[in-house]
This record gives sequence, structure tokens and C-alpha cells, in this order.
Amino acid sequence: MSKTGLGTHPYLLGFDQLERLAERAAKGAEGYPPYNIEHLAPDHLGPDGFRITLAVAGFAEADLSITIEDRQLVIRGRQAEAAEERVFLHRGIASRAFQRSFVLAEGIEVEGAALENGLLHVDLRRRAPDSIVKTIPISRN
Repeated sequence: MSKTGLGTHPYLLGFDQLERLAERAAKGAEGYPPYNIEHLAPDHLGPDGFRITLAVAGFAEADLSITIEDRQLVIRGRQAEAAEERVFLHRGIASRAFQRSFVLAEGIEVEGAALENGLLHVDLRRRAPDSIVKTIPISRN
């Protein structure tokens, strides 16, 4: 018995990547660093504004990078090694490197990012579609 997916249905043309997107999203289900996703008020980024906030205590701006790779928002953090040797009696603040990915839908754009009080805010906005109805001309052979 062969597996049939969305990409093989004759009425769903071009959706073959949907299953791959779902698999990529499921892989990024690690718990560090913790994050929030909120829908922003209409006056902030329009009616379709979102904000992803990551708790990145101890990370400086230079320790963080934000990229978009193949319709994925990828946020990475890596702290520089301390020059002096420190001895911890208790170490409860995580400082390990991380990578957190979010799959972006078509039309979602990153508006900007800000680091404030140990929280990294990434603002997103859904771009309005160019046109809903498009007429295709028929050429004569």
C-alpha cells in the first residue's frame, strides 16, 4: 500500500511542499528558549501584525542572528566564551547555543526586531495579496 498525500491529489496543484513544511515545523518543537506569539493591535502593524518574543536572558545583540531561509524564520543564539575561568556554585541560567525556527506562510514579512530587557521581539506582518482576480489572456496559435 502506497502513501498518498496532498501533493498527489489532482485538484491540489503545487501543494506538494505542504507536508514537508508540516514536518519542518514539527522538528522545531524543542523547549529552549521559551517564546510567545501574539497577535498585535491593529494600530501597531495593521490588522495582521504578529510578534514573536523569545526569552534570551544573558544574550547580547551580537550573540543573536535572525535570518529567513526557505520560508523559515530562523533565530540563532551563541554566546562568546568567557575569557576568565569562572567557578559556579549553582548554574541555573541557561547559556547554551540555540536555534529556533518558525515556518512562515506565503505573504508574511519580517518588519523588524528589537532586544529589550532580555526579550527578543520579532515583528511580522501579513502582506495584502496583490490581486484576488487575475485574467489570463488566451493566445491564438
